[in-house]
Amino acid sequence: MAISGVRADAWVWAVRLYKTRTQATAACRAGHVRVNGDRVKPAAAIRVGDRVDITGAGRVRNVEVRALVAKRVGADVAVSAYTDHTPPPPPRTEQVALATRERGAGRPTKRERRQLDRLRGR
Repeated sequence: MAISGVRADAWVWAVRLYKTRTQATAACRAGHVRVNGDRVKPAAAIRVGDRVDITGAGRVRNVEVRALVAKRVGADVAVSAYTDHTPPPPPRTEQVALATRERGAGRPTKRERRQLDRLRGR
């Protein structure tokens, strides 16, 4: 018996795009999961060939459904159930190291605190 469609929340959870089924359902309700460009409810059917866009954690994941999975599977099987079209994240910029105190040095004195504030631009 072939599966014609799987619930949206169950599929994104089963292929490990969300850690729990509850998180997947909440993301669908909040509009963070889109299928073929449309917001979907948790019970919406996902079929092979659909494009699923997931917004969260400051980035957008774009995946194409290659296999329908209703139950949570291992990571290697999960990766084979979709094709990831997500663009690579931009390179990280290096941050200037802030002044750090040695462990066990105690609280800064009033003079040291003023110097730290000047260094931080306050």
